Amino acid sequence: MDILKNTPLLCAALAWITAQLLKFIIVNIRERRINLLVLIQAGGMPSSHSATVSALATAIGFQRGFASPEFAIAAILAFIVMYDAAGVRRAAGEQAKRINMLTQDYLDFEEDMQAQLKELLGHTPPEVFGGAVLGILIPTIIYSH
Repeated sequence: MDILKNTPLLCAALAWITAQLLKFIIVNIRERRINLLVLIQAGGMPSSHSATVSALATAIGFQRGFASPEFAIAAILAFIVMYDAAGVRRAAGEQAKRINMLTQDYLDFEEDMQAQLKELLGHTPPEVFGGAVLGILIPTIIYSH
């Protein structure tokens, strides 16, 4: 069970779980109904992708040093993931939304439900920022004790 001693991995997992739970709470308060799908969906506030990679990089920084090559690798990969979440994946979601609108008139209801492209793929910059803050906060708390 050495994996349970891997603090950076545990910080990343805890950040992902926390982000998904916060997203679940926010969406369910906003929609005033319980939507369990939010627990496994991409998109929304805070970004669980950003939280996970930020937590991993921060934990590696605390454990190996912020000047270490390991931190440099984790930080660069975190920036790539966050850039992708707010850029490429968000644009793909916007394109899916427009394609769904265009095809709506040509499909019957049953076909439409099966043919719909997934629209909630990426994140807004505030969602990415919120995830990053959460991801930095969790290992900071864990390593301060």
